[in-house]
Amino acid sequence: MAISLQKGQRENIHAPKFTIGLGWDTNSSSTGTNFDLDASIFILGENKKLLSEEHFIFYNNLKSPDGAVEHTGDNLTGDGAGDDEQILVDLSKISATATEICVVVTIHEAETRKQNFGQVRNSFVRVFNTETNDVILKYELEEDFSIETAVEFGRIYKREGNWKFEAVGVGMKGGLQDYLTKYN
Repeated sequence: MAISLQKGQRENIHAPKFTIGLGWDTNSSSTGTNFDLDASIFILGENKKLLSEEHFIFYNNLKSPDGAVEHTGDNLTGDGAGDDEQILVDLSKISATATEICVVVTIHEAETRKQNFGQVRNSFVRVFNTETNDVILKYELEEDFSIETAVEFGRIYKREGNWKFEAVGVGMKGGLQDYLTKYN
């Protein structure tokens, strides 16, 4: 049975292979343009910085150099039920120097389109066993991010040899660039 997390809660991830599913719905846009939300993954080392530029996984770099993290592709609309974007993770392949995997969702061209996460609803991140499809955990973002254009949904981190998921739910208003600056 899936564990439903609240902001700040942590849970062990025992499955070496799992999928991160991200979903959202958008309110009818008063800006007259469609929303395009993008999932990004930052694979960090002890220093809380990217291991390399190739460890920033997004729609233009779908796979980490070690093959441990793979983005399944960009969903341009977010239409439909269920996951809008997915990231496949195989911890048995991850670099020994990796200590953290940050899961960030941003609004593409948010400033130009005058969009923010206050116009996004039903946002969630879930982790499920890739082989059995059993949901391990789920975190539904309930905050109203009225000025933020990027949100760190969660992070997976290694502590004493074990991998854990933390429900983060923290936004930034500078979009993807804020996270690139933070983790580069």
